[in-house]
Amino acid sequence: MCPTTDSYIDLLKDCLTASLYDESAWRIIEGSLTAEERTPRHPLRFFAGLIRHRIVSFCRSRSILLVRERPFEPAKRAEGRDWPCFGYTMVGRQRLDNVQMCIEDILRNNVPGDLIETGAWRGGTTIFMRAVLKVHGVNDRTVWVADSFEGLPRPASDTDGDDLSQVKYLKVSLETVRANFERFDLLDDQVRFLQGYFCDTLPNAPIERLAILRLDGDLYSSTMDSLRNLYHRVSPGGYVIVDDYHSWASCREAVTDFLKENKIDPEIRTVADGAYWKVGGF
Repeated sequence: MCPTTDSYIDLLKDCLTASLYDESAWRIIEGSLTAEERTPRHPLRFFAGLIRHRIVSFCRSRSILLVRERPFEPAKRAEGRDWPCFGYTMVGRQRLDNVQMCIEDILRNNVPGDLIETGAWRGGTTIFMRAVLKVHGVNDRTVWVADSFEGLPRPASDTDGDDLSQVKYLKVSLETVRANFERFDLLDDQVRFLQGYFCDTLPNAPIERLAILRLDGDLYSSTMDSLRNLYHRVSPGGYVIVDDYHSWASCREAVTDFLKENKIDPEIRTVADGAYWKVGGF
């Protein structure tokens, strides 16, 4: 890439991760009760959570957002270890670097297939995928954006992962994600959306081959749904990226179980809290 293109990609990473603004480290105060606050063993925490819920709900009904000030920590943002108050992705700079590396490798080696992220939040990582394809002049690959666009589902069991289904911060509509693509002038025919829970949308998704499969579904069930329905579509030489491999035990367990069931033993490499491997080996 030329220097101008490199500068564009670097600036895009900073914009998508909101690393340009110290205020992006502020934390939105959620009104929903945590699992601990809903536990009968903690009545005082329950009442404190209930009061917070009513205050937050009252403020939001009047278009007032409550935030807690926090200092911006560049190293933490680079590793994707905080939730930006605004911005388009929470994966951090290192994992966007990894996405770029994987895309450029499959382009360099002519690995056939599209790109997909299962679990897109505000769409930032898929926006970045589309941007990298665009700067390389690629017009024959599709970026698939798979998400409920209603937030995380409730865990299917006690071992499925943490219940974040009521966290409003994680609930981003399809209309908002489409608007985010448009804001970067990257919404076109090479971007397609799969709306709904993975167990419903992925089995019959009209995807023939994938060159990059990026998983960011957090839960065991969501991760397993993505792997079982999409892994066999990844071309040799393509990449599987698991965003929460080291940060969500349930996600890592799903990956381990799937690989064991299918007698797959890849060379798994680490990037920040995530992991990735090349189908067929590096």
